[in-house]
Amino acid sequence: MRGIVIAPTEEGRKAAEEQALLSVQLLEEAFGALSKGKPFFGGDHIGFLDIAFGCNLGWIENTEITSGVKLIDEAKTPQLANWAKNFLKDPAVSSVMPDKDKLLEFSRTLYPKHRARLLAHLELPKYHF
Repeated sequence: MRGIVIAPTEEGRKAAEEQALLSVQLLEEAFGALSKGKPFFGGDHIGFLDIAFGCNLGWIENTEITSGVKLIDEAKTPQLANWAKNFLKDPAVSSVMPDKDKLLEFSRTLYPKHRARLLAHLELPKYHF
């Protein structure tokens, strides 16, 4: 997902975007199969899968804002979008989720460092022994 933001080329960004959208679509299908019409992956209450995936919602939203690519979309992934709303409004979750603005500010310092590291790695000479 972060490849959408730090990819050194437009081609790399497009490839990362396609992969992220495919992954989110697979999660939409998995949610439909596992939730059986209930609000969470495991049913009526937040469970392990909800927590594991829900921990990434701040970064997903951050990526959407930074890149302009909508990953969880009510039109394309309606079940996942509804799940995210249910997850985020739960009192046990809402009290511990990172502040969106602080996370965005942090990513504005983090992403350039990741991009620079990636570019430095790509520019390393290839040695053959």
